[in-house]
Amino acid sequence: MTPGAERDGAVVRVAAVGDIHLSPDCRGLLRPSFETLPLCADVLLLAGDLTRHGTVPEAEVVAEEVRDLGVPVVAVLGNHDYHSEREADVTRVLAEAGVAVLEGDRVVLPVAGRKVGVAGAKGFCGGFAGRSAGEFGEREMKDFVRTARRGAEGLRRALADMSADGCAARIALTHFAPVPDTLAGEPIEIYPFLGSYLLAEAIDEAGADLAVHGHAHLGTEHGMTAGGVRVRNVAQPVIGRAFALYHLPLAAS
Repeated sequence: MTPGAERDGAVVRVAAVGDIHLSPDCRGLLRPSFETLPLCADVLLLAGDLTRHGTVPEAEVVAEEVRDLGVPVVAVLGNHDYHSEREADVTRVLAEAGVAVLEGDRVVLPVAGRKVGVAGAKGFCGGFAGRSAGEFGEREMKDFVRTARRGAEGLRRALADMSADGCAARIALTHFAPVPDTLAGEPIEIYPFLGSYLLAEAIDEAGADLAVHGHAHLGTEHGMTAGGVRVRNVAQPVIGRAFALYHLPLAAS
């Protein structure tokens, strides 16, 4: 929570999952679990890699899994969702099902008479402090790092904008990891391709109460930024269930 913020026991119940990799052959797989969400959660966060190859038929399966659940659904896309270069169509299909798909922007939700903000960006890779790619040399290398920088900057702006929204809690939603903590279990050689320290810098600079990501299937659920923001890897192979559930205290109004 924001330093010094008062609490009165109110919480937002956050359900989250990423890397569900749905396709037409698994239609209806998650729907029974998702239909229980109104009993236990106030919002469902989808942390990218919702499809296998980023095709429209796969996006339509995802849309049917989350349509009319009775709780708001907020998502970012992942690298799999970009694979077929149909990310705009994937976004459209999900939006038509009522999903707020974020990329460098935010959504503010009413919970327990307060405002809960979610800022989202896919993010990108590049590595972590002391072991990261630099914006130097060939044009391809510069473009690589600039892609990571643009994603992080979009997340930072969206989080900062929520300060003006008067949010009682702020959540950062990405696909790529902001910290190496939640990559533990993955081969260390591929850490640079699983996330970027730029995302953590954006989160710590703008402020958040929770950061949620996916992408690292062999990683670890719990981590923290240098600034003390809790980070959770909700890739489905990590959490081992349809969704993880977190209770986040709300600042008193």
